[in-house]
Amino acid sequence: MPTLATNNEAIAVIIIFRVEPDRQTKLLETIAEFLETVKEQPGFISSSIHKSLDGVKVANYAQWQSVEDYEAFLNDADVQAKAAKLRTFSPPDAHTYEIFISESKVGTPQIQTGEYVVHIAEFRMSPENQPAMVELAKEHVKPAMELPELISATFHRSFDGTRVINYGHWRDSSAIEELRKQPGFGSESPYWEGIAENEFHLYEVLFTEPAT
Repeated sequence: MPTLATNNEAIAVIIIFRVEPDRQTKLLETIAEFLETVKEQPGFISSSIHKSLDGVKVANYAQWQSVEDYEAFLNDADVQAKAAKLRTFSPPDAHTYEIFISESKVGTPQIQTGEYVVHIAEFRMSPENQPAMVELAKEHVKPAMELPELISATFHRSFDGTRVINYGHWRDSSAIEELRKQPGFGSESPYWEGIAENEFHLYEVLFTEPAT
């Protein structure tokens, strides 16, 4: 199973699709079909497919050995031709990341099916604001981890400076509302105000595909 740790040698590629609820299942089927090609590519490690509980997002958390391997995959015309069906959906938000915080109550967090509800928070910012967002995340992750239902929180920063993503594990889908009641985490005066825009969704992990 993929692990989420600051000492991972792999890079993370997080790809988030926005989709109409009535097309979410079709998108998931299309991604699964294309993964049969992806998992054979040099440098590919794993791909974990998530669907949002509200039906409007699909997230692919992939791991590759290096940025160079991932870019070679993107630049392979034959491989990308096989992704034609994916391009009938809205363009995804796709970036390469490194992990800079990983807090957990259960050892090294893992991506696996059926155990936790996944919370993916997408912070979008201009590159000059990413360092400030990173410091704010470091400051606020420990207070959040005091909530008993939050099992882990793993923060990623994109190499292009425009994203920070928190991948969290929760015991149940209602528990996150307790976090939103805490100072700095709700809609009023959130800790990222003026630095980033935030959107979050709750997901279930459907499956994890390793390399061939």
